[in-house]
Amino acid sequence: MKRTTALELLSKYRPTKEEKEYKNRMIGFIDGYKHAFNSLLTIGHVTVSAWLLNKDRTHVLFMQHPQSHEWRPLGGHCDGNNDPLDVMLKKAKAQSGITNIKPITKNIFDIEIQRIPRYDAGPAHDHYDIRFLLAVTSDEFVKRNYESYGLRWVSKDLHILPNHNPSIVRMHKKWLIWPKRLKL
Repeated sequence: MKRTTALELLSKYRPTKEEKEYKNRMIGFIDGYKHAFNSLLTIGHVTVSAWLLNKDRTHVLFMQHPQSHEWRPLGGHCDGNNDPLDVMLKKAKAQSGITNIKPITKNIFDIEIQRIPRYDAGPAHDHYDIRFLLAVTSDEFVKRNYESYGLRWVSKDLHILPNHNPSIVRMHKKWLIWPKRLKL
């Protein structure tokens, strides 16, 4: 997938009201910066996240981020790879320890632009986060690894969601209506 394919995915994506500005800014950023997928671009870069469902599609996997300690969906930097879905599949497998993961749809599930504060020697910058809906296709168990302090399956009960960031709540709400749209 080339940068143009990521732009095509974004152009087809129908954002919620909250995401409309993100979509326009993200398209402008990817179109305007040749190295938009490289984390060495210090003003910002494209990142990916996954709303990874278990085999029965009743739970979503969260990981405790090693730097912020927040519970968040799996994901990370594209490291120069211009194919966000490919990056997310690799990251989901590496971060969960599960090898049998497939996209439920190859279309974008959600987007957000996150302001990342200054950390160590790195400046504050933006993460242009493209999110995909993935599912485990086997009975494998998660395996904690160096990329996370913990992994946790979370049910559809909004009250036990480990992070109530508005974008995570938005993805949770989308998950509740997507089974009807995607025949999950």
